Amino acid sequence: METTAEGLIRGEDGLDRCFWHGGLDDYRRYHDEEWGRPVTDDIRLFEKICLEGFQSGLSWLTILRKRDNFRAAFAGFDFHAVARFGDEDIARCLADAGIIRHRGKIVSTINNARRAIDLTAEFGSLSRYFWSYEPDASERPKRMDYATLKANPTSPTSIRLSKDLKKRGWTFVGPTTVYAFMQAMGLVNDHIEGCCRRVPTEELRTRLVRP
Repeated sequence: METTAEGLIRGEDGLDRCFWHGGLDDYRRYHDEEWGRPVTDDIRLFEKICLEGFQSGLSWLTILRKRDNFRAAFAGFDFHAVARFGDEDIARCLADAGIIRHRGKIVSTINNARRAIDLTAEFGSLSRYFWSYEPDASERPKRMDYATLKANPTSPTSIRLSKDLKKRGWTFVGPTTVYAFMQAMGLVNDHIEGCCRRVPTEELRTRLVRP
């Protein structure tokens, strides 16, 4: 399987997809069925920003393959439940070989759950807060090609959002982490031109009722 100069991989089904799934079945399903589709559910938004924090220094595929274990360890990422975690829960997570046993990231998830409750009290929902950072069209590249995607691991909006989250006490939310969150949750459509999911993803974004 070969990546073209345009950053696309042609699958056995004859469809071109973004290069990064690498032809792996589970990664391809994630690419086709999840990545870039707009999400407004608070639990899924919280889950994703926490898992992006766990990914720091690792590959997303590593996290994806452990995602069910993370969900079991962190109460399905119900941030109201995670906010009540204490020392026993931290010890339980540190003993759980099914997740990434990094104390700082585990503690960060609990901290961020408490900060998420603060955000919902202020904005009404996490969705309303995060979608207020959907970039204006003027910030977006006119064409999302392979070179543009590779050259831009952050964006002006992800930098602003990262700064605001940090000001509010969130942790493990650097600009690169936040931009990956924005890509995955559909705040931007970074499927490469020619990818079979780019147009359907944009149609979903067009139909979305913003919170």
